[in-house]
Amino acid sequence: MENPESTSSQSETVLDPGDQPLTPDEEISEIEKLLADEPDDFQARCRLGELYFSKGRLDDALAEVKKAIEMAESLRTEMNRSLAMYYANLGTIYATKTMPDEAEAEFRHALDIFPHDVLALFNLGRLYADKKQFMEAKNYYERLVEITPDDPIAWYNLAGVYIELDNPQVSDYNTIDVGIQCYLRTLELDPKHLESSFKLMEIALNHKKSDLAVRVMESAVEHNPDEPLAYYNLISVYDKCKMFEQAEETRKRLKERFAKKPKDDSRS
Repeated sequence: MENPESTSSQSETVLDPGDQPLTPDEEISEIEKLLADEPDDFQARCRLGELYFSKGRLDDALAEVKKAIEMAESLRTEMNRSLAMYYANLGTIYATKTMPDEAEAEFRHALDIFPHDVLALFNLGRLYADKKQFMEAKNYYERLVEITPDDPIAWYNLAGVYIELDNPQVSDYNTIDVGIQCYLRTLELDPKHLESSFKLMEIALNHKKSDLAVRVMESAVEHNPDEPLAYYNLISVYDKCKMFEQAEETRKRLKERFAKKPKDDSRS
């Protein structure tokens, strides 16, 4: 009579053919099929590179490892971008709590991780501008406009820093012209940006660029037809430039546009 324990032991050692490990060639084939459908499977691509190398397929291994590195770098960049965003958000909270030193540290930390973090660049520029450290502010705003060349707010802030640097009591730099160009760029991107129009008008008048002042304020009225301040400033520019007929015509336009309309009589 057979020993039942012996029989049981023998049956447990029998392997199902489906449980047999794949040979390297079979595993290569399976992973190649997988990557044909899911080319972004990072782990599969890393394993395929290892298998190619073990089989001596060095050119194939090289290609796969390069692809894996490219994918890993992309993942790291995205992780750094996200991590920098959190540090920049932390800096914003500190700034809101009037803790500028802590805010500055977090914004700098964000840029150490991801140098193109827009929020950190903007806030560091503003932080240094508030401290009247305009050269430092300029550096951050210049980096900001390189990254976001179509953002009018970035150009507006950079313009303000250049205007401050043109003050002999602040620096020896002559930056008035580049400041004017930044304001013009702001208005090119956002023609309704009244603050840029008003600042540029004032700068133009102070530097005897009357044609520029007139052009800027005429454009401001054109793009902000429902803003009385635009008309008032245009009238002021016309008067200062001795363009009295144009000033009077603009006063009439202002009166006609903003005259109070009489209420309709309510009749029962």
